[in-house]
Amino acid sequence: MTKIGKKATLLAASALCLTGTNAVAEDAQTQAELDALRARVEALETNRAGPANGDFRIGNTTLDVYGYVKADFFYDFEFDQGDTAFVNVIGEPSAATDGTFGATIRQSRIGLRTSTPSGIGEIGGQLELDLFASNGTAELRLRHANITIGDRWLIGQYWTNFQPLDTYPTSVEFNGPVGIAFARVPQVRYTANLGSNTVFSTSIEENVSGSNSDDPVLTAAAEYNNGTYIARASALYGNAQTIDGATEVDQWGVTLSGSIRPWAGGLFQVNYIHGQALGPYLIGLGDAIVGGEANDVDGYTVEFRQDLSDKWNVGIAYGREDYDLATSTGTLAFTELETIHVNAFYKATDNLTLSAEYIYGERNDVNSGQDFDGNRIQVAAQLNF
Repeated sequence: MTKIGKKATLLAASALCLTGTNAVAEDAQTQAELDALRARVEALETNRAGPANGDFRIGNTTLDVYGYVKADFFYDFEFDQGDTAFVNVIGEPSAATDGTFGATIRQSRIGLRTSTPSGIGEIGGQLELDLFASNGTAELRLRHANITIGDRWLIGQYWTNFQPLDTYPTSVEFNGPVGIAFARVPQVRYTANLGSNTVFSTSIEENVSGSNSDDPVLTAAAEYNNGTYIARASALYGNAQTIDGATEVDQWGVTLSGSIRPWAGGLFQVNYIHGQALGPYLIGLGDAIVGGEANDVDGYTVEFRQDLSDKWNVGIAYGREDYDLATSTGTLAFTELETIHVNAFYKATDNLTLSAEYIYGERNDVNSGQDFDGNRIQVAAQLNF
């Protein structure tokens, strides 16, 4: 049975079960609903797209529904870091704990992709939402919303072109290691194929929250990827301001990334970032401006992964951020952040993955000269669709 056929059958079965309980009281309404459902199922079966073209077809547009349901369970030993392993709260008296258990489904997400042929190339669309709204609530939040024209143009919200997606470390918890750019922003991006396995991309983007600038950001990146080796360089230029607009500084940065698959199932990859006023782009969210001066930063991630079988893989990732000027959070002020993620993933079925992770975080306090650390364990189950 095709994928669309399965979905249609499940839809029909679910509706029959639900409506059956009220059949005596609502015979006429139920019959009408069942007739409408049968018509919909027949239409879906008649107009279903081929296996490689998406889940549904409307005219000459194919639609693909995707996403996953993910349940996370975690235990913080010294400091309560919340739904994500947020290293910035480590050391804060308000976050201190003798042990805190938590659970969340907020990483769950759903997305829709469309594809329509046209005289100027394939027109694609993407709309993706998750449940990571503000204040710890499970409410819909926009992740991606963009239009693509062929393999050249992207218009809308997507990962910043400055971010190295292909070498981003794998983690069970939401953020992953510190020391790497992580941002989704509205943008216009152009990508050009420079030859075998090499692409160049440039973009005009909105600045991220925390930079407090209404001016656009310019980025450029070049990447070589042949499936075994990846080498990427990216650059960013814009400006950052204080909240009151009294101080404005240049904001710039470069990222160098690489990965290699040295043997079967093995993966080693690194990312290095350097720049000025870049804190709002990084996992650690250091201040862009401190005392009227631009805050320089260096960030690093290193990851090693190994497939143990077709079902098991394990990995370890290290991340670090070093700032010239201290960022105040609560009662403490940091210039250094470190994280270690050690994880294992088990592919129970083609769609269901079980995972576990140990996370270590460390943050310094420039005022007292102390270092504070936090330990966390996390397990998760993720069902892709």
